[in-house]
Amino acid sequence: MSDDHRDVTALLKQWGGGDEQALEDVIPLVYAQLRSLAESQLRRERRNHTLQATALVHDLYLRLAEQHGGRWKDRQHFFSFAAMMMRRILIDYARSAKREKRGGALERVPLSDDLPWLNNSREDIVSLESALDKLEHMDARKARVLELRVLLGCTAQEIAEILEISKATADRDWTLAKAWLYRELMGK
Repeated sequence: MSDDHRDVTALLKQWGGGDEQALEDVIPLVYAQLRSLAESQLRRERRNHTLQATALVHDLYLRLAEQHGGRWKDRQHFFSFAAMMMRRILIDYARSAKREKRGGALERVPLSDDLPWLNNSREDIVSLESALDKLEHMDARKARVLELRVLLGCTAQEIAEILEISKATADRDWTLAKAWLYRELMGK
């Protein structure tokens, strides 16, 4: 494990223990990775999205500051949480835009190649969020697998490492979660 990884993990644990300064210290160490994660998230959005990667990272920082610490096992756990928070920021942004009746002729582009029937339209993103919340109550691990695969583009091996499960379990959970999501969204 590199010194940077150890420093980040130590700072995350300090922050989780109540040291607010640790958040200020950890952000410069992870900023480039968070920005890269934000760019990855935004690539899944429509082309003319008005939110930029830097703004997404800054919104994430504000939400993290509101958390008053967290219980991070390690930096992978933190980045998984950060990706989930970015997704929620984008969903909130889509909901806000929907309420304000912005939009018009939006290009229909699949949210994920694995789910060609699910587009990145505001309506589909809001429906996905609602479905993920429902799945979270039924089976939290399958909901995490779905989030990591669809919204972060993680491979089954990466999901297995993040969730500390076997690759076979990650594959099985993905298959079941994808089928459940299809029935939930397309069966309506």
